[in-house]
Amino acid sequence: QVQFVESGGGLVQPGGSLRLSCRASRAITSVFNSYTMGWYRQAPGKQRELVGSIARVGSANYADSMKGRFTISRDNARKSLYLQISDLKPEDTAVYYCNPVPHSGDLWGPGTQVTVSA
Repeated sequence: QVQFVESGGGLVQPGGSLRLSCRASRAITSVFNSYTMGWYRQAPGKQRELVGSIARVGSANYADSMKGRFTISRDNARKSLYLQISDLKPEDTAVYYCNPVPHSGDLWGPGTQVTVSA
């Protein structure tokens, strides 16, 4: 399997929190180790957008509209990327994906669905 696999999504009430995980399959661990990694999301009827990114070593950067409630981290030893989302809002409803930045079309995984609803 040559892709990233995301997990941790679900149905959450507004104001709740979630921690999403992304793990690189064995075939692409070198990609994870070499590249800046990003979290992306695609809301219904909208284009996929970058939430933020984190270099192999260093701090994360976020899209202007994502600053404040999103926290990206990575565990290079576990080949894993994480996205903590707090104070979830209905507009955060989307499928969340991880991929390098810039993204590679061949490596999109299935994503993990986040639905924020009362």
